[in-house]
Amino acid sequence: MKLQNLLIILTLAGTAACSQKKGEEIASTPDYSITGVPFNEVTINDHFWLPKIETNRTVTIPASFAKCEEMGRMDNFLIAGGVMEGKTKGEMPFDDSDVYKIIEGAAYSMTTISDPKLDHYVDSIISIIKIGQEEDGYLTTWKIIDPTISPASWCAPGKRWEGLESSHELYNSGHMFEAAVAHYQATGKTNFLDIATKNADLLVKVFNQDHPELVPGHQIVETGLIKLYMITKKKKYLDLARHFLDARGDSTKRKLWGSYNQDHLPVIQQTEAVGHAVRATYMYAGMTDIAALYNDDAYRTAVDKIWENIVDKKMYLTGGIGSKHEGEAFGENYELPNLTAYNETCAAIANVYWNYRMFLLKGDSKYIDVLERSLYNGVISGVGLDGKTFFYPNPLECDNHYAFNRGESLTREHWFDCSCCPTNLCRFMPSVPGYVYAQTKNRVYVNLFVQSETNLKVNGTTVAVHQQTEYPWDGTVNIEVLPKKETKFALCLRIPGWAQNQPVPSNLYSYEGVNSHNVIVKVNNEAVELNTDKGYAVLNRSWKKGDRVEYTLPMDIRKVKANEQVLDDQGKVALERGPIVYCVEGADNDDVDHVSISLETSFTAAFSPKLLNGVEFITATDVSGKNFIAIPYFVWDNRGANKMKVWLPEN
Repeated sequence: MKLQNLLIILTLAGTAACSQKKGEEIASTPDYSITGVPFNEVTINDHFWLPKIETNRTVTIPASFAKCEEMGRMDNFLIAGGVMEGKTKGEMPFDDSDVYKIIEGAAYSMTTISDPKLDHYVDSIISIIKIGQEEDGYLTTWKIIDPTISPASWCAPGKRWEGLESSHELYNSGHMFEAAVAHYQATGKTNFLDIATKNADLLVKVFNQDHPELVPGHQIVETGLIKLYMITKKKKYLDLARHFLDARGDSTKRKLWGSYNQDHLPVIQQTEAVGHAVRATYMYAGMTDIAALYNDDAYRTAVDKIWENIVDKKMYLTGGIGSKHEGEAFGENYELPNLTAYNETCAAIANVYWNYRMFLLKGDSKYIDVLERSLYNGVISGVGLDGKTFFYPNPLECDNHYAFNRGESLTREHWFDCSCCPTNLCRFMPSVPGYVYAQTKNRVYVNLFVQSETNLKVNGTTVAVHQQTEYPWDGTVNIEVLPKKETKFALCLRIPGWAQNQPVPSNLYSYEGVNSHNVIVKVNNEAVELNTDKGYAVLNRSWKKGDRVEYTLPMDIRKVKANEQVLDDQGKVALERGPIVYCVEGADNDDVDHVSISLETSFTAAFSPKLLNGVEFITATDVSGKNFIAIPYFVWDNRGANKMKVWLPEN
């Protein structure tokens, strides 16, 4: 049944504001030491991110909603509620979550750009979701429709909460919670929030009283509950999130699932990233929330050790994580193959979520270095320039034989049977402006270099910050500071690791040679000496309206080498310019397999507004005397299936 026909028979929920119930406990907890500036308080007007966010709004979100209709995702809620007849549609136990993630993306988009038509459409879907919810708040459609039949062979059928290892009941809830919070923040309506809190109240009862030994098979309910807590101030949601993490890996209560689900040890005893990369990184994000909100040193120590293991031994140059197709999992230390690399798009997105939390907790630029690397390479490679074709894995090499993409494909696909990556991109892309700025009472952090504007409260004074730049193609960043009245605070400019001769904050990768230019900071046209703290240039002064900062980053073309223990990359180099990783592709080069460079190879960069929607490309001559072209990795395979390599032999 088409949604437009359902509008006739469905009554939309009301728009009453969320209120605190009498007697409900208000939490008093610590918080992150740094506050991120929300994406809806940052206006982006650049040539790099704004077109991508607009394509997501106008193409990716509508196309994904249409696919969910086509695949029966919405029908499942109606069948569960008895409005339609039929069996479960779809092949995955987490198909409900796709609908939630697109709603989250739509809500974020509506926060910044009013769209009454989209608002009405989303409300109609929420009404359908409400039909599928059971009286006590339970909602996973395949188990409501017929718990004796699983939509996937690897997921065991069973009653509620049976087979949590694979049932994805709590995974569905987690994405519902995150989407409901986003929708409430965007619209002020509680129609979706009411559904979410009803489900969350059920989870509190079941997993505190009936089944306190059980934990989610696929993590994300933890961060979803924490977001619900942030909105409602009901501490029972925060406590349940912590309970799920505390109970994980506890062999005294139940038989453990093992490392694939990060259920082999208590989370505070884990020191290595193992198992399914998306599950893991969602869990690490939740652990970081707990470290901050409970001021818990054990959790803080655990996420530190796991982060170091990934950045030291298990991260690709693109910021991708999860090297193995089998289990969509982390490999062993230094196991980073290129042709068979997995690097799921969802994992890169989760890596951004986690590293931003680590920055908010610790204030160190190294976490933004990892975030930026993932963002500009491992995340946006997952969606085509058309906004409606996708990669599920993101390898660093393609030989036109090994079918790397989901569905045994050699190129981008419009959809997948497991559609978590397209729908995750829907919700992620509108949030990008939220990673640009952050602040404390007397500090303003400029983390990403994006042409944008924001207004902040610093030491009680309203301060506007305007940023002008053509980054990532140009390293010049001009910042205008406009306080309502003269006020003293520190403006902290991130000095990227790549600008300090360190591609990542470890010895996993290193550059050949050094930058030919230095980082330069000028205030009102006068050069200033760099006073640095945790990777930031700290400009501590009394700021007056119209003060200007000119920040120049070296944009040399750099050759990268991998640690000698990464066997697949020995004798090879990769090319970078600024935050962008490059590759050679068959669309530009006759013989990708024989592109080889030497120590003396010289490179030239030039911008082409017509190439791949406008990119800076690199030209050089290989050891045979033949010219070759390298393009940014994130735009490869937008011209059909092609051979591709990131790592090139160096003679």
